[in-house]
Amino acid sequence: MRVGAFLLSAQFPGQSHADALERTVSAAVVAERSGLDSVWLAEHHFVPYGVCPNAATLAALLLGRTRRIGVGTAVSVLSTAHPVSLGEQAALLHLTSGGRFTLGVGRGGPWIDLDVFGTGVAAYEEGFSERLDLLLRWLRGSRVGADGPQFNFPEVAVVPRADSRREAPRPELAGWLDGRSGTLHRFPRQRLDGAPRPESAGPPVVMACTSPGGVRTAAERGLPMLLGMHSGDEDKVQMLAAYRTAWRACGRGEEQLARIEREHLAAGVVQVADRTSEARSRLLGAMPGWFEYGLGAHRTVDGRERRMRDPREYTELLCDLHAVGTPRQCADRLLATAERTGLRRFALLAEGSGEHTATMDNIARLGSEVLPQLG
Repeated sequence: MRVGAFLLSAQFPGQSHADALERTVSAAVVAERSGLDSVWLAEHHFVPYGVCPNAATLAALLLGRTRRIGVGTAVSVLSTAHPVSLGEQAALLHLTSGGRFTLGVGRGGPWIDLDVFGTGVAAYEEGFSERLDLLLRWLRGSRVGADGPQFNFPEVAVVPRADSRREAPRPELAGWLDGRSGTLHRFPRQRLDGAPRPESAGPPVVMACTSPGGVRTAAERGLPMLLGMHSGDEDKVQMLAAYRTAWRACGRGEEQLARIEREHLAAGVVQVADRTSEARSRLLGAMPGWFEYGLGAHRTVDGRERRMRDPREYTELLCDLHAVGTPRQCADRLLATAERTGLRRFALLAEGSGEHTATMDNIARLGSEVLPQLG
């Protein structure tokens, strides 16, 4: 099982934007120190629910601050981003991090962002597939052009190519890099945990799926799914079954399906405490106010009506669904989900307390007290 931290850069009431972002940076460093597999970064615009507006940019910073841990976006929103620009960013991060970057993409919501960035509601309602396909062609090709309703441009060279292999350094350069040539110059190694991650295939891509249409889109393109933290185990089972059906309808093989299924990712919540009541109380004391303050700030692009969950009821649901309680209870919850669904990869929201020190402690306990019980 691979367990990572899901970091939204949440601005809780009374905090500044800088407070939220500094907590995210510190949490990533602690996550690596604690032995977690990865950190996952969200992006939002114009709302305190999350104050990171570009997950790929923040990923670049965290890749530079760490040496082992994987860093992914969960997600980069394609409805407001140019696929070529995002593809260039992803290739750059993949090639310069030793393959530690994963690009998560999603459709986003019908928010005012679409007006501000000029893509319009059509990019959200009808344009996602075209944007996704252009992005994937950019990440997998050497020359790309476009002739579609949203993007139309002549063929251009892909630079840098995400699937390019590194050339072996010349002997004299290799010696200099390793400090064997008598020079005092020495570069820090990028990876500290053994062999580098494979770089020749380009960055892994995962896709957020919240509807049957999204599941089909991911399966048709052979992309692993990112499942939301609002989904219970039975919901996950249904979405995984729908994915298999769509996959087989495309005529793809079972061996490749098994490989993809190992890469599906489930978002969740974690709060580790000595007592279950303490863990729940910490989240119930902080998350409802954040939900009301943060999600309540969303504005729709065209004034359409939106319904918001009751903040306290939603927090209670998340406590019931996910790893909230003692270390043993947290481990049992993750193992139960893995057994019921087959999922082996998790991105767990660790900042639900809203407090800097408590978030660092939560991540440290996840690494030291929960992970060893997962086998």
